[in-house]
Amino acid sequence: MELADLPVPSAPGPGQVTVKVAASGVNFIDIYHRTGLYKSDWPANLGMEGAGVVEAVGEGVSNFSPGDRVAYAMARGSYAEYQSVAASYLVHVPDAVDLEVAAAAMLQGMTAHYLTHSTFPLRANQVALVHAVAGGTGLLIVQMAKLLGATVIGTTSSDEKAAKARQAGADYVINYTDFETEVKRITAGKGVDVVYDSVGANTFEKSLNVLHPRGTLVSFGQSSGAVKAIEPLLLAQKGSLYLTRPNLAHYIADRAEVEWRAGDILSWIAGQKLHIEIAASYPLAKAAQAHRDLESRRTSGKLILIP
Repeated sequence: MELADLPVPSAPGPGQVTVKVAASGVNFIDIYHRTGLYKSDWPANLGMEGAGVVEAVGEGVSNFSPGDRVAYAMARGSYAEYQSVAASYLVHVPDAVDLEVAAAAMLQGMTAHYLTHSTFPLRANQVALVHAVAGGTGLLIVQMAKLLGATVIGTTSSDEKAAKARQAGADYVINYTDFETEVKRITAGKGVDVVYDSVGANTFEKSLNVLHPRGTLVSFGQSSGAVKAIEPLLLAQKGSLYLTRPNLAHYIADRAEVEWRAGDILSWIAGQKLHIEIAASYPLAKAAQAHRDLESRRTSGKLILIP
């Protein structure tokens, strides 16, 4: 990765908006692009979410104007001072929400929203196991699960991270080492309704083992490596389980979903119902260090870049 001077976008194309970026979020999807897990043509700009101020609008854009405060996700190229973005990705940021917080909230916030409201819509009194509970997405899943009345068991790797998860509302926080035994103890052998798993290879098999019959494993990331292939029959043998591997892009495929998910998130932040923890801010030139820190799993909360 290297910092390079490129021309400022001269004018946004039809349906686009040029944004002067105030902050860009750092996410595991950026690492997946950089390492080639998600294929890309190089050279390419990284970054999938940001927030800033509208600089110019292209032909056909009527709902945004220069000077508007906006945020977006799933528009690649946010590691930059300026970015031209399709207007369909943008949302207005309320005055009560800082732009750095908005940048930190969009991708992981909409991910937590679709996981808890659509992929497996949580209800009161259901029990969810959340891996990497003290990470940026994990902390948001916890808070949304509690808004929905669910019980949350979280896994983490340190006492410091466990304290942050409890502060976010997790009912139980346990170590990865023996989470299968602990989950079965906490649930009196019944198992959980859903597992939200962004860890992948290291947690997958045991996650299947802690689901009750007809429970759901939502595998939405692989920070520890890719999950090996399985035979579908295994799901039947373990209790007619459900397995899904969702992607945010498919849950914000139309404008109504973008407005629903981002609108909920930003309004909850403005109303102090949802807290975004920014663990560290880096200058744009230190993007490589931000990736190292995220990959090492030494961080808790969200990492952002400031142009």
